[in-house]
Amino acid sequence: MGTDLSPVGSGRPVTRTAPRQETFTESFAAKPVPGAAPAALGSDDLIELLFFAYRDFVGDPDRILSAYGFGRAHHRVLHFVDRYPGLTIAELLDILRITKQSLNRVLKDLIGQGYVVQKPGASDRRQRLLYCTESGAELAADLTRVQARRLARALAAPDARGSPEDFLMAMIEPEDRPAVQSLMARRGTRARSAEGDTGSAQHRVRPVPDRNGIGNGSRGGGA
Repeated sequence: MGTDLSPVGSGRPVTRTAPRQETFTESFAAKPVPGAAPAALGSDDLIELLFFAYRDFVGDPDRILSAYGFGRAHHRVLHFVDRYPGLTIAELLDILRITKQSLNRVLKDLIGQGYVVQKPGASDRRQRLLYCTESGAELAADLTRVQARRLARALAAPDARGSPEDFLMAMIEPEDRPAVQSLMARRGTRARSAEGDTGSAQHRVRPVPDRNGIGNGSRGGGA
């Protein structure tokens, strides 16, 4: 990533341009692993696997957070406040890209329960600088530990370097992978079936949708 958050509380922009790094997709496209099968699943499959990988990646800390009555917004605040002590409210808002009202709700919980503290800035007493307490740092470490363990396990998987899809599949719980593969195979079967139907019904006349009922939320707009 190209974001450098140090030094914090300095009043200078927190985003800096870092030297360009090779993207995840480029690393596989430019330097395929010898003997590995080519990534032939397509972008739709990457998106779907990313959903399942993210579900399990955040599911690990979710289970810890639930014991505290916290959610993912609390996790994100703890993560950055723990790693960059002295973040200002403005810097944190810029990082998370949420409303001030949303952040205030989360900080109220974390400060009220003793996981985060606010201190005035040394040069500007009006600044509110954020720090994790000892309890906050311990909780942040616990949340990072379970996610780091999942990443390490996925990276160590024998096929994880074969393609982006293989890495994302390795991020998913092993017992859930057959169900994910089965689900995605169903989509491929339906797509092939739909192509066959299109060929046999190419001369059918399709009804023209009522434009007045599209996108206005008044008729037929199911989620």
